[in-house]
Amino acid sequence: MGKVKSEKRSRKALADEIIDEGTESQRKPKASKKLRDRQEEDDEFIEDKLSKRILEQARAQQDELDEESGITNSSSMKSSISLGSTERDHPNSSEDEEEEEEFGADEFYEDVVVDEADERAMEEFMSSAPKERRTLADVIKNKIDEKKTEIESHMSERPSRPALDERIVSVFKSVGTILSRYRSGKLPKAFKIIPSLDNWEEILYLTEPDNWTAAVHYQATRIFVSNLNAKMAQRFFNLVLLPRIRDDIAEYKRLNYHLYMAMKKALFKPAAFFKGVLLPLCESGTCTLREAVIVSSALSKVSIPVLHSAAAMLKIAEMEYSGANSIFLRILLDKKYALPFRVIDALVHHFSRFQTDRRNLPVLWHQAFLVFVQRYKEDISSEQKESLLELCKKHNHAQITAEIRRELMHSKSRDIEVPEGAVGVSMNDGDW
Repeated sequence: MGKVKSEKRSRKALADEIIDEGTESQRKPKASKKLRDRQEEDDEFIEDKLSKRILEQARAQQDELDEESGITNSSSMKSSISLGSTERDHPNSSEDEEEEEEFGADEFYEDVVVDEADERAMEEFMSSAPKERRTLADVIKNKIDEKKTEIESHMSERPSRPALDERIVSVFKSVGTILSRYRSGKLPKAFKIIPSLDNWEEILYLTEPDNWTAAVHYQATRIFVSNLNAKMAQRFFNLVLLPRIRDDIAEYKRLNYHLYMAMKKALFKPAAFFKGVLLPLCESGTCTLREAVIVSSALSKVSIPVLHSAAAMLKIAEMEYSGANSIFLRILLDKKYALPFRVIDALVHHFSRFQTDRRNLPVLWHQAFLVFVQRYKEDISSEQKESLLELCKKHNHAQITAEIRRELMHSKSRDIEVPEGAVGVSMNDGDW
């Protein structure tokens, strides 16, 4: 009897094992099915990604073949525009060399709404004989011409700088070809060593900055701001960045976002920015209302040391007036600096000299006047206050002048508040 029981137990145990094996075998296919589904989805995703890259590479190769064979179509004609910022069909590189801000394909600075009446009023104050605009190509050409005339006239025994090696010329011209199509990713290493060269302007000219894309201007500004001193950075801003910004605004009536960010990056060297961008823009006599609004927008979003801003306001106040001067002055005054008395006196003189001007001043001038009075009404003398009140009688605005007069009448004067012999913050010409 005992043996029978043991056989039943063994049979029962064997049945349990068979059932367990069956359940395990039923579970395994389900798990493998889910795994296969995931693998199929991954395969489909990878295949789509690969196919997209293959199509992009094929399109790029076809474009190169078309260019070599001389075939041009409408898209290639668009890509040959000197501004270079309208090409949007190039693939973005996923390998960024360092920290980069990612911008969309059609990123522009926000549209600027310009009042036609204000624009016409500004045109009345533009210079009748504007200064000639100079680019890097013009400067290099003038240097070459000067060198030729010097050699021909004096026949100096001192050996001149040898001509550039043909290999160097070919390398940087090929770099320029790459930069004319650049959108994002790594820049050529040869381009990054340009700021460290003695003849960096001549080498930079070989890359043809007129054909750079907007993204290259942003990256180039980052490199030159980091590696050049203020004097050299000023030349880069004035000869390369400023002409491109003005051309882009004139072409599209707005500014590409890469160029806008390049302006903000240039403000990390404020002295170079003011001397290379802001002051030449005011002195040109052709700065439009749209250009002034966009540049002043970047100016308002960056913190600038007080001495640099004070020196810029002093220069703007002393130069010949144009409508853009009022916009830049208003933005700098709104930063609420503790200005030296010398700058405040120059600003008072800037506004007071309009007493003999019989033209209808634009609203921008009245706005700048109001901001100055609101911020520095207690830092002007009683004599200056009387002069400004007389100015309000000469040039009156229906809504703004009453507020200016109220601010002046209900404020103290610095010659009454400050004891005799006290001196304000001083600033010498060498501070900038």
